[in-house]
Amino acid sequence: MSKERARRRALREAERAEAARRNEQRQARASRRRAFWARLSPRPVRYARQGGLLARRRRLQNLLVLGLFMIVQAVAWLVWRSASVSFASLVLSVLVVPVLVTLVFNRRI
Repeated sequence: MSKERARRRALREAERAEAARRNEQRQARASRRRAFWARLSPRPVRYARQGGLLARRRRLQNLLVLGLFMIVQAVAWLVWRSASVSFASLVLSVLVVPVLVTLVFNRRI
């Protein structure tokens, strides 16, 4: 009887060892698969604005410049109603705005 119990215990231990080995293999495969897809998938990008005083001031200045640019374009279009004059004011504004921004807001490159 004791030999039979020893044989059954040995079978149970062998089955447990086999199940543990299969479980380790399954986990290793899953780990390799996760690592593979992690390399292929894009990294999450954080879209957060800077919140400091300088960043807020720069955003306000940029908004002001954009607003004035749009007002100048609208006035040019309403006053002259000519496509060539509107285009000329657009080109002139695009060339002048960076100079004015640098002079008025003291931005150095």
